[in-house]
Amino acid sequence: MEADDMQAIADTLMRVVTPEMTPRQLIKAARKEHPKASKKDIARAAFFSIIAHADEDQGKAKNLQAFAIAERTQP
Repeated sequence: MEADDMQAIADTLMRVVTPEMTPRQLIKAARKEHPKASKKDIARAAFFSIIAHADEDQGKAKNLQAFAIAERTQP
């Protein structure tokens, strides 16, 4: 995945994530705009988004962190 693609997915994640979203819902929402993105790509973009936007919206960053960690620890 290229940096521009990761940035685009990260921006989408920050826009769509809500506190009540499940990981499956977040992946589905991201794939609506980025149909070729794998779960791994979305998890990486979530980590990228956490780093890039943590100071702006701590609630969203926290939700993305939980998602990204859960996805990275699955086989």
